[in-house]
Amino acid sequence: MGLHPQVEVVLQKLAGLGFPSLQTASMEEIRKAFAYSRTQLKEIVTPLADVSNQTIHSQEADIPIRIYRPEGEGLLPVLVFFHGGGFVLGDLETTDNICRFLAHHARCIVVSVAYRLAPEHPYPAAVNDAIFAANWVAEHAEAFGGDSKRLGVGGESAGGNLAAQVTLWARDQQGPKLSFQLLIYPGVHLRVDSPTCIEFQNKYNLTVDEMKWFHTHYLAHEEMGRLPEVSPLLAKSLSDLPPALVITAEFDPLRHDGEAYVDRLHASGTQAIGKRYDGMVHSFLNYSGEVDDSLRALEEIAEALYEAFYRASK
Repeated sequence: MGLHPQVEVVLQKLAGLGFPSLQTASMEEIRKAFAYSRTQLKEIVTPLADVSNQTIHSQEADIPIRIYRPEGEGLLPVLVFFHGGGFVLGDLETTDNICRFLAHHARCIVVSVAYRLAPEHPYPAAVNDAIFAANWVAEHAEAFGGDSKRLGVGGESAGGNLAAQVTLWARDQQGPKLSFQLLIYPGVHLRVDSPTCIEFQNKYNLTVDEMKWFHTHYLAHEEMGRLPEVSPLLAKSLSDLPPALVITAEFDPLRHDGEAYVDRLHASGTQAIGKRYDGMVHSFLNYSGEVDDSLRALEEIAEALYEAFYRASK
């Protein structure tokens, strides 16, 4: 199918905002414009029992987190979530409504992590922060009503890369036992020459030019994208990992590598479900108040989380 008509309307609205040039604008201007663009999208807002901010402290950095707690008694499962933005943009507000939705509908606590951003903090700062945050949550979950025995990680786009990195670290370094990994249109291979990158180039929401800009700021040099410690798709083994749900969008340059990741998980004996949403583009989950399939995707993701945390754990 072609681009969904509801998505076309959203993209026209975003184009009308006049996003500043990545080549000439300052980083401050670009980040402000990115944050503003997110406020112009209609999203489903879900009430919760409690939402609180705090800062955790590693040896490298102070890391802001936001804890979303739904209604419910006793210890609840926990999802550690990493926002997108190419490792350069985004913060706790970027995926606020997504985290609220998942916390409410999956009946789990969501801990959103504001990892350090490039270019001020290039690779591996974001990975280190993600690993530290996941480990911190595992160690402190009970203090905020969480069940460390039902712990998952998730993220969208660049955050999907970080979630995948955390699962590999947890396996290889005897980290916390993870119940689930949620990878939403993840950037699992930092390159711009995949079949879908070549096919879509600069047509839709995430462009190849933007990807190059992100990579330039995050990596010391483009060739680093071929390293398995940067690109999880290139990891030597994807065996012995937690079950995965990988969400892709039909008109997303990252689609090919996300689906290739599912294939490699299957080949490695790891339980994985790949779900492609036809007619959708990168970041479509942020359109939940305007695009029917965005809301449907959130509902299906929440159901998968609930299944992993409540049914599969029995």
